[in-house]
Amino acid sequence: MRYLPIDSNLFIENRKRFCDRIKRCSLAVFHSNDIMPTNADGTMPFRQNSDLFYLSGIDQEESILLIYPEAKDARNREILFLRETNDHILTWEGYKLTKEQAYEISGIKSIYWITEFKQVFNSLMAEVEHIYVNTNEHIRADVEVESRDARFIKYCKEKYPAHQYERSAPVMHYLRAIKSEIEIELIKKACNITEMAFRRLLKFIKPGVMEYEIEAEIYHEFLKHRSRGPAYSSIIASGANACILHYVDNNRECKEGDLILMDFGAEYANYASDLTRTVPVNGTFTKRQREVYNSVLQVMKTAKNMLVPGNTLDQYHVFVGTVMQNELIKLGLLNESDVKNQDPEKPLYKKYFMHGTSHFLGLDVHDVGNKYRPFEAGMVFTCEPGIYIREEGIGIRLENDILVTANGPVDLMQDIPLEPDDIERLMKE
Repeated sequence: MRYLPIDSNLFIENRKRFCDRIKRCSLAVFHSNDIMPTNADGTMPFRQNSDLFYLSGIDQEESILLIYPEAKDARNREILFLRETNDHILTWEGYKLTKEQAYEISGIKSIYWITEFKQVFNSLMAEVEHIYVNTNEHIRADVEVESRDARFIKYCKEKYPAHQYERSAPVMHYLRAIKSEIEIELIKKACNITEMAFRRLLKFIKPGVMEYEIEAEIYHEFLKHRSRGPAYSSIIASGANACILHYVDNNRECKEGDLILMDFGAEYANYASDLTRTVPVNGTFTKRQREVYNSVLQVMKTAKNMLVPGNTLDQYHVFVGTVMQNELIKLGLLNESDVKNQDPEKPLYKKYFMHGTSHFLGLDVHDVGNKYRPFEAGMVFTCEPGIYIREEGIGIRLENDILVTANGPVDLMQDIPLEPDDIERLMKE
């Protein structure tokens, strides 16, 4: 892996927390992701299953983790299964983890080759009553491709129909929502790499540059600092493209007088960062652009201060909507009397600000977590208000990553330039 070694205590503690929340006499199984095909014999870059990584730190394909807290034989309480290497694999694919290396990463002592899985698993199933299986239950997920976990569930239910099946997802969503100190440092590292990329862009952007050239500068800075690359598909949207929320074509020329909205973030050790900045292509905001920018910035600053323990996403988004509504009235985009008579279920501000302000951030850019759970110290959220005026060709979004603490919100991107005067100054240097 490109990233530096992670303290194995992170994964040891994560497994302990998982064991504390499952039923007695239970066995839990987590599979790695597949290496996904493209065409012919091509494959996509491998990305580990976030739950398996969270519990083990193992970042390799064809891996399985078993957790059986009450096993009478202590050696069976945590077991890793890995792909056994050979000279052919070494020649064609490179090094795979040894058992000793896997122990150093995960803190798990019992490690077998994956060819031994069914025999070991069958013997343990004779002892347990419940089996926890892993599923992708993210509320935004549109699951069409069958995963290794999904194939295993089919196999398991056919072979062991009398066991009680439980879902790991609710437990993992609960645990992963609160970040440990080690996790926070990894997210900070991702944010720092993202900062370096943004500062590089401020010196690069000018009229005539193509959106994809800006994306190339981002990749260069990410890879240079041990990131595997972007945590998600980068949005580099100049001019009217900024009003397309998930614009990823990144193929237009940046023109004099345009704004450019850039939504990107580095991944580091599988942890995501998520930044959005909107800057003038020529280095100077017009009066109207600055006016709209300052409104978005005001909403962002107000919203950030609401990311405190005890609040909830629903309450938070209602409050932010009210703040945004007032800014849109000041900008002349909404009429105050129309707002007073609006349908509360269809607030008028959503014409110009149609997405949510925050989402969980962690091992996934849209990380798992329960939207009804009150905010707690250790949660990390994005804060990303925006105003999109299609008829004016103006789209402005600003976004930082915020850590919830008992002493108030901590902005993990506080050193990344945000004020319009700072943006203009740095672009002119």
